[in-house]
Amino acid sequence: MHIFPQLRKLERKYASELTVIGVHSAKFPNEKEKENLYNAVKRYELEHPVVNDAEFQVWQQYACRAWPTMMFIDPQGKVIGKHEGELNYEDMDRLLGEMVAEFDNAGLLERRELEHSAEAESDTPLSFPGKVLADEAGKRLFIADSNHNRIVVATLGGTVTHVIGSGQEGLVDGDFGSAQFNHPQGMALAGEVLYVADTENHALRRVALAAGNVATIAGNGNQGRRRSGKEPGESTELISPWDLVFHDNSVYIAMAGCHQLWVMDMQTGMIGPYAGTGAESISDGALAEVTLAQPSGITTDGHRLYFADSETSAIRSAELDPKGRVRTIVGLGLFEFGDRDGEGHHVRLQHPLGITMKDGALYITDSYNHKIKLIMPVPRSSTTLLGTGSAGYVDGGPEMAAFSEPAGLSIAGGKLFIADTNNHAIRVADMDTWEVTTLDIEWPA
Repeated sequence: MHIFPQLRKLERKYASELTVIGVHSAKFPNEKEKENLYNAVKRYELEHPVVNDAEFQVWQQYACRAWPTMMFIDPQGKVIGKHEGELNYEDMDRLLGEMVAEFDNAGLLERRELEHSAEAESDTPLSFPGKVLADEAGKRLFIADSNHNRIVVATLGGTVTHVIGSGQEGLVDGDFGSAQFNHPQGMALAGEVLYVADTENHALRRVALAAGNVATIAGNGNQGRRRSGKEPGESTELISPWDLVFHDNSVYIAMAGCHQLWVMDMQTGMIGPYAGTGAESISDGALAEVTLAQPSGITTDGHRLYFADSETSAIRSAELDPKGRVRTIVGLGLFEFGDRDGEGHHVRLQHPLGITMKDGALYITDSYNHKIKLIMPVPRSSTTLLGTGSAGYVDGGPEMAAFSEPAGLSIAGGKLFIADTNNHAIRVADMDTWEVTTLDIEWPA
């Protein structure tokens, strides 16, 4: 999913020469189900057909070994190249340009677009909201309305007060009405400044709430190459920042695309890796030596960072001391997942995306299990709070409430606010009774 923005630009540039066919060889059981894949295609706004390779038949026929794998096929149907892993836009653009010139000269190109069409989507007030941030002191709710490319600001009761972003996909600074985002996700609040992980722009944005404007403080719209060292934010290329937390005048970033945690010092503007080598795996140890796997949610208690390490279906912690360590609370590996409560190595999650903390307890969205769970760092335990284990859209008590791939959550006023992503809704759970309702969002006339 981290190459989709770059791939989309190439599909549009080479619309008459390039045909893209996606082959979805799912790792997680939840991803194999047709309806969940259909939602993913809509969520990532894919413009090409996608095959559900649930039994890995196509994967095996093309001898794939890694996600993603790109196979290059010439106009005569021959495989002429293979690339495993991410490939940035500039490299792929150059490669495709050379291929187009070669096959054009040979008279092999037939400039006819592949005929296919997607079902028309009905518009909803929110579209695949990815993250939500509740501000207890200011009694505000910030919603990453991801597929509408904007941030919605509302009261905790759901009355919309501001909309940040025009709704157009882009990387444009300016006032609330003219600024543009590209599928924003996580947010962090520091007083009257809101920081936004502008995921598909590979950028970090700063929203001055009182002044009513948006500025880019890191990233330039390009997916970066993995790098070490620290440098000013504007000259640094990020890779799919997914969630943020603010602590001690710094923003800590769950940088999903390069399997690291990063940090940006708001005083100096310096930004760079905080934890993780960049390799995709799960290992504990010193911050600079550990391996992570698509961290997609992050929170803190002021002493440690806690993060959802999605591809390893793990919940992990990183000390805020730069000489500290990373430890795994629950989770075992890239291919160890499921739906099992308990303690220690017995616990299984399935691709958790959201995490928040209150009174020493971690609340997570166990996204591919369609559940909300409670994780206790000691004794490393997991308990299901909400969700049936199947995708659904049902309000009510904890035994019946249903969600569909919830991706974010936040706490304020004794309520747990949940970004119920595939249901295009914000759900609210009373933390005394665990009764779930859907937030009725009231838009200005």
